[in-house]
Amino acid sequence: MKVAIISGSVYGTAEEVARHAESLLKAAGFEAWHAARATLDDLRGFAPQALLAVTSTTGMGELPDNLMPLYSTIRDTLPGEWRGLPGAVLALGDSSYGDTYCGGGEQMRELFAELGVQEVQPMLRLDASETVTPETDAEPWLAELVQRLKG
Repeated sequence: MKVAIISGSVYGTAEEVARHAESLLKAAGFEAWHAARATLDDLRGFAPQALLAVTSTTGMGELPDNLMPLYSTIRDTLPGEWRGLPGAVLALGDSSYGDTYCGGGEQMRELFAELGVQEVQPMLRLDASETVTPETDAEPWLAELVQRLKG
C-alpha cells in the first residue's frame, strides 16, 4: 500500500515526526512517501492509497506557512481520487494555548473529511508542554495505524 505523508512544521519538529513515520511505515512493508513542501502534482504523481498528515500548529491555531500552499490547493480543487481512502492525522501543539491547541491538525481533519478520506483512527495530539521526544511518543499510535492500514 502506498502511503503519502503530508507535513507542516514551524521549527522542524513535525518534519522529524513525519520522517520517522515514513521510516516506520517502510519498515512495516508500506511504500511510504514524504516530501516537505510537496505540491498537489507531487501527491498525484505518487498516487497514494492512504494519507497521513503530520502538522504542528502556529499563531491562533493555524497551519504552518510551509503547509498552507498545499492545503489551499487541495481545498480549492478537492481531488476526487482520494474519496474513500484511509487516512489519519498526527497533530503537534501546546496545550497552554487553550482552545487553539492542535488547531492545525483539526484543519487537516476537516479537509480530509471534505475530501471523503476515511479517518481510520482518532487524531493523535502531541503536547509540546509534556513531550520532549515526539517521534518516540508517536510510535504506539503509528504502530496502531500500521495495523489498521493492514486491516
